[in-house]
Amino acid sequence: MTDIPTTAALQPVPLGTTNPDAPRADSFVTLPPGVARIATLVGVVGTVVSTFMSWTYTSDFPGDLTVNGYPGGLQVLTLIGAILTGLVALGAFGVKGLTWLVPNRSPNAVLLLAAGTFATTWYAVIAIAQELGGLANLNPGGFVAAVASLVLLVGALGLPIDRRPLDDSDAEYYELGRLSENGATRGAYRWLRSARLNHRELPVSDPAKAPLWVQYLIVVVVAAVGVKVLTYGLATGYTELFVGYLILLVFALLAFSAAGLTRQFSKITGDHRPFSMSVGILAAIAYPFVQNNEHWANLGVNILIFGTVALGLNIVVGLTGLLDLGYVAFLGVGAYAAALVSGSQYSIWSGVQFPFWAAALTGMAASLVFGVLIGAPTLRLRGDYLAIVTLGFGEIFRIAVNNLDGVSGPKVTNGPNGIPNIPDLSVFGYNLGNPHQIGSITLGRFANYYLLMLVITVIVVLVFTRASDSRIGRSWIAIREDETAATAMGINGFRVKLIAFALGASLAGLAGTVSAHVTYSVVPNPYQFSGAAPPNSAFLLAAVVLGGMGTVSGPILGAALLYIVPEKLGFLQRYELFAFGVTLILIMRLRPEGIIPNRRRKLEFHEEEALLPTQRPLGDDTIAVGEAGA
Repeated sequence: MTDIPTTAALQPVPLGTTNPDAPRADSFVTLPPGVARIATLVGVVGTVVSTFMSWTYTSDFPGDLTVNGYPGGLQVLTLIGAILTGLVALGAFGVKGLTWLVPNRSPNAVLLLAAGTFATTWYAVIAIAQELGGLANLNPGGFVAAVASLVLLVGALGLPIDRRPLDDSDAEYYELGRLSENGATRGAYRWLRSARLNHRELPVSDPAKAPLWVQYLIVVVVAAVGVKVLTYGLATGYTELFVGYLILLVFALLAFSAAGLTRQFSKITGDHRPFSMSVGILAAIAYPFVQNNEHWANLGVNILIFGTVALGLNIVVGLTGLLDLGYVAFLGVGAYAAALVSGSQYSIWSGVQFPFWAAALTGMAASLVFGVLIGAPTLRLRGDYLAIVTLGFGEIFRIAVNNLDGVSGPKVTNGPNGIPNIPDLSVFGYNLGNPHQIGSITLGRFANYYLLMLVITVIVVLVFTRASDSRIGRSWIAIREDETAATAMGINGFRVKLIAFALGASLAGLAGTVSAHVTYSVVPNPYQFSGAAPPNSAFLLAAVVLGGMGTVSGPILGAALLYIVPEKLGFLQRYELFAFGVTLILIMRLRPEGIIPNRRRKLEFHEEEALLPTQRPLGDDTIAVGEAGA
């Protein structure tokens, strides 16, 4: 029998020990601790100073980096990264007044921020050289930035980083297969495993001990900063700036997790869920006012529409474990049903114009009926067979509406021409198609639809959470984990799966009713399995998997990323499907539970974490964004 390590054996040990079971604090670069700290702070100062120097002599590079004393473009990102790194480093070094930035006192956050600042700076320098034709186009400020950020990174690598326990030198790695017989390969793999950062089990203080008003203030400040960061990213005017923004943002999120801040924030939001949700909704409402641009309002509408549809798919895939490859058809059913009764002159019922609430119910009912009709004969199948049948249903829907043109079949959908000229919605006399003045801000058409879709998204989130926490929701999870065992325990598997299928379809139909009015028309081409642009089933499934199956915010975050990144990175639009595939492969390999993981699914994919004795004083089931990163 394998001996269970004692508590003493699991405590961090000083450098030079050989206990293979103990977490360790070990640097990547051999430097005296004092020298590493000085190098880190010198790198911070040098990087900050470099941003006030000219990086290039010509304004041909976007952002105008030619001005001395005034950072611009990518220099601003480097400045922000250096300042954050300096503040976190001082907190990790124990400077009074800043220790709250690093609750677990781990230098891992310093290393991640230093790496993000280095990557952003060097990306800017390389982009300048590549676009302008060589390093000769760099002014001294650019070289100072490159050297200072490198000094910062080296200094951070010399800090005592919390890393994984050392593996036994005789350990076999089944991931390597036959290569495990090769000593060199096994040694390299052992080093790579031990190089991974390990800060998840470091204790942090309980934020519930802080005064209530402080906890509320933290939630408000984080929401406000989140809106500002989002709008800054959307307002980036060129590709290079957005790439630098993404680099710094990813490393910053990983660093906040490594510092223990995200665990504390998750604890606060979990303890004050109603207040946190209210602040989150207010932050979402503020979006069209802060980012008063119709293009980005239109993007926000589409993110909410397909995030809502992805939530419906999350019931089927994330909670019930059924792989549906034709889910976009239910969005199409709701859109067509609403278009037929919303007063379009090209509808077969052109004289009929339902009010919005009636059109929404019509779309939901139509999708619900189709969900039951499709689910009843197919849900007795499992696995790949069910996936193939749902894929066939999605293609049948697209082909059917394409042929209901009065020539190949009855005239219902106008075939490839679809149903255009759908009138704008009017809700309680408020015409969403007209701009409206609120104070000094003008809300345009897409801003109006964004606010309407936000209300619908909140309703769908409430339905999803109430359903997942109910008795039927626990039955869905039981079916997902082991249908045979669930059936043996008395759960009617077919009925439970049919309810999930029908509820998910009706939520997609509800979103489809708004989608039809936002786009002014409904045509069959978008409702396919995959394509260069959403909506399509592959996009929705990727949003659920990327964001985190079984969670509320995961699919919405996934839809946002899959929409915004191709929108801002124009060169990816020709390779969008390729990028989707690469992203899914990476997420399955590195973080199969998704960006925002469900705790149960996270432990399924990382069983070793369930076996480690926790040192967390928080004592809850909260999972923070990015906690499994690095």
